[in-house]
Amino acid sequence: MRHIMDLMNRTILHLDLDAFFCSVEETRNNDLRGKPFAVGGKPDERGVVASCSYAARKFGVRSAMPMSRALRLVPNLLIVPGRHKLYSEVSKQVMARLHNLTDLVEQISIDEAFLDISDLRDKNPERIARELQADIRDELHLPSSIGIASNKLVAKIATEVGKKAAKGNGPPFGLTIVPAGEEAAFLVPLPADMLWGVGPKTFARLTELGIHTIGDIARWPENEMTRLFGENGRDLWRHAQGIDNRPIVTESETKSVSQETTFNVDIRDDKTLEKTLREQSKEVGRQLRKNDLAGKTVKLKIRWPDFTTLSRQTTLPTSTDNDDEIYRTAIKLMKTVRKPNQAVRLIGVGVSRIGTPVRQLSLWDAGSEKSRKLQEVVDQLQEKYGRDVIHKGDSN
Repeated sequence: MRHIMDLMNRTILHLDLDAFFCSVEETRNNDLRGKPFAVGGKPDERGVVASCSYAARKFGVRSAMPMSRALRLVPNLLIVPGRHKLYSEVSKQVMARLHNLTDLVEQISIDEAFLDISDLRDKNPERIARELQADIRDELHLPSSIGIASNKLVAKIATEVGKKAAKGNGPPFGLTIVPAGEEAAFLVPLPADMLWGVGPKTFARLTELGIHTIGDIARWPENEMTRLFGENGRDLWRHAQGIDNRPIVTESETKSVSQETTFNVDIRDDKTLEKTLREQSKEVGRQLRKNDLAGKTVKLKIRWPDFTTLSRQTTLPTSTDNDDEIYRTAIKLMKTVRKPNQAVRLIGVGVSRIGTPVRQLSLWDAGSEKSRKLQEVVDQLQEKYGRDVIHKGDSN
């Protein structure tokens, strides 16, 4: 009973940075303000919209849309190349402000996070939210929207409701608070596809059954939803009642590290593919070493021009964080699926089954340990002075 009461007494704040990439670009270039523009790739290189300004959204431009289609909707659309290192730096500045409020922060993407503010008894939730929004706006010149509820599910939906309810052409600066005990009533009129777990296929099936709103889901018997949709149906029914007991997760366990590249034009050249895999393997190895991790399974992902996507993997005898070993394994995997001169649209390499490296140095390991020490020095120099400062010699 105490656990149930604790869950009911929680106060969860969900923060979403509005049109984040575009908002950051506007802080660096005032000429972009008020204009239809999108951050993303070039239309003639299969680019997609990563983020679009509110002026562009008025014309139907949306994230993940092909840039070529966005240009058909808005011929004078300005295209800004993404600067992901910059966005990451700004995101860290925002997250630092969240951590100044509480240690119970769960970052779920570069521009989105949950906070458990239950223990901040000296301030009411609305005041906390407005002060946080003002701080991010005044100090970092970024807009944000916030939802507050007794759980993560309802808080996130509250944020979306606030954004959609806002009027005007600029960022919404939404703030929606759902009082404890009113979760189910708040969800009743909302479209069913606003609920977590309702993707396009599930939404289509719900529509066939005459279910259009979250309230419609809540009115169906739980056992009937479970019969129709399996375990997912049980979750849908519980979520439609506004029930979500998941805690704030402050640290995410790394399950895999990967890199992939989509080529501007299809690639047939072996050397280009091998060079790409080598660079990806270096980056995967660097990330593993930086986090003091190693993995046993190396995975190759490859996509042909017709969008057929294959993956192959192999498990090594021992865990590795070594660039060369990852690269050699990836090359072997590629040769098992790719025919000579076969065109490639996308290629990627990853490492999973990750854990702490096991290093048992013996007389026979001295050479590899020396190589490891050298690699650690290279990593440190590249981290401090940039990736181009020094390279290990490549041997094929």
